[in-house]
Amino acid sequence: MTIMRNRKHRNRRRWYPVIIVMTVALTTFAVAWVFRLYRLRQESEERVTKQVYAQAESALFQSEKMEYGGRVYRRNNYVKAILCMGVDRKGNMLESKVFTFGGQADGIFLIAQDTARNTLKILMIPRDTMTEITLTDLNGNILGKDIQHLTLAYAYGDGREKSCELMTDAVSSLLGGLKIDHYIAANIEVINILNDGVGGVTVTVPSAGMEKKDAAFVEGATVTLQGEQAEAFVRYRDIGEVHSAVYRMSRQREYMTKFFDTVKKKASRDSGIVTRLLGQVEEYMVTDMGKEEYLKVAMDALEMEKLAEEDIRVVPGQAVMTELYDEYHVNQDAMRQIILEMFFREEA
Repeated sequence: MTIMRNRKHRNRRRWYPVIIVMTVALTTFAVAWVFRLYRLRQESEERVTKQVYAQAESALFQSEKMEYGGRVYRRNNYVKAILCMGVDRKGNMLESKVFTFGGQADGIFLIAQDTARNTLKILMIPRDTMTEITLTDLNGNILGKDIQHLTLAYAYGDGREKSCELMTDAVSSLLGGLKIDHYIAANIEVINILNDGVGGVTVTVPSAGMEKKDAAFVEGATVTLQGEQAEAFVRYRDIGEVHSAVYRMSRQREYMTKFFDTVKKKASRDSGIVTRLLGQVEEYMVTDMGKEEYLKVAMDALEMEKLAEEDIRVVPGQAVMTELYDEYHVNQDAMRQIILEMFFREEA
């Protein structure tokens, strides 16, 4: 027995150096990996810091009157800027949520409502846009600002008004200080409710790969979306593919134009359909607008002959893949031109 114990002790002693070497190696690897992630984070921030500084230094659109490119522009007060957000959570939105449980802004759209001409234009903002957002702690206390994905600004709030205000501030800053008049946030259940409320929406599948989600979603196929298909068509993305959130925006544009056409046709025979639809989704949305105000937005849309693809634009920029995550870097010069066209008028 003594011999057996001695052998076990000798075997253990032989393994000690190996264990020590492995522990040191793993620790070194872990430290190196953490440092690498830190450096990648720094590099990512450095890539967009110039963009953020450009926003802060040239907050062109915070004034009613401004000069740009040798021309003088004035904010068109008849055109209201309404920030619309699709939030990736389910259930009603009647109660506040604790930090990070209120969802993220999965879809971000800025509506230009021309109250004089009763027309709408839409600016789509990629969720992965890198910009400065406000950070908070678990109690909602503001910690400061940091360069992160725009979608996260909503998560730092309460899932209701506070989240919408944080998103409004972030988008306003991104767009050169443009005053945003109102906000509307709705969760993902609204998609299917509205879709089924008009009897389904017929779309053409614009891209390949969607058949992974639904066998009917073959590129080029015409499909009348029913039930859960509507949410799938608008929101699905293969997270294994780079920039999938940007590429799905073509489907979102397709759905918006076809939904508009469907509602317009229904409204020609049923004047109360818009009021009923909005009533069905009230508990799934948060807004600082009165009912008559957001009803006016919907009615203005119906006044339009059609919502054409040229009425729906995407914030110009470049989709960049880093070793950590997808990023979208805004082209500030090109974006400024779009803001001028949508919300300002040139003075003679």
